[in-house]
Amino acid sequence: MKQSPIIGVTPLWDAERKSVWMLPDYLEGIKAAGGLPIVLPLEMADEDADRIVEICDGFLFTGGQDVSSCPERDKMETLLLSKALPSDKPILGICRGLQFINVFLGGTLWQDLPSQHPSEIVHRQGKPYDAPTHKILLEGELRTLLGKEHIEVNTLHHQAAKDLGGNLTAMAVAPDGIIEAVQIPDKRFVWAVQWHPEYMFRNDPASLAIFSHFIKHCK
Repeated sequence: MKQSPIIGVTPLWDAERKSVWMLPDYLEGIKAAGGLPIVLPLEMADEDADRIVEICDGFLFTGGQDVSSCPERDKMETLLLSKALPSDKPILGICRGLQFINVFLGGTLWQDLPSQHPSEIVHRQGKPYDAPTHKILLEGELRTLLGKEHIEVNTLHHQAAKDLGGNLTAMAVAPDGIIEAVQIPDKRFVWAVQWHPEYMFRNDPASLAIFSHFIKHCK
């Protein structure tokens, strides 16, 4: 019997409560796709990061605070990504995860979509968070995986990728031009999505397919 791949999940941080925490949906999405999630520590030394990258089969960079607004997360995720990318470990980014990977690779962000990129699309919906609110156009490997040109996604962000950094290429865009998914084509698996499949995977086959595709590359 093959063991489930171990997926390191970047933690959430509540500065006011000085609390490391996690939304169970991220962990449940990984488990539903056949992975074994472990929540990583917020603080780690260089040698700790080396060992974590050695132990884990893949990494999920979660959503949360704006990039550059949470020094604790930025520091840890910078160290982790600087080790995981050269090691060619599979990586999935969600929401902030996409934005962080883009900035790490030298890209830029729309810092506030309502003021900098006005649109009829509301990119920050209210509850229920598992309800899709707008369409996106799929391209490349994401279109191939899902077998569709368009899907409906949920949306919970006010920042977004503007200019893509490094070797990132877009795999999905919203009708207003906002980049909704990216990948690094020459890596084993580095994908990131702007929406939140962790809220939708229970009832949305496309969201589960993204988790499953990630876990397949971690085996």
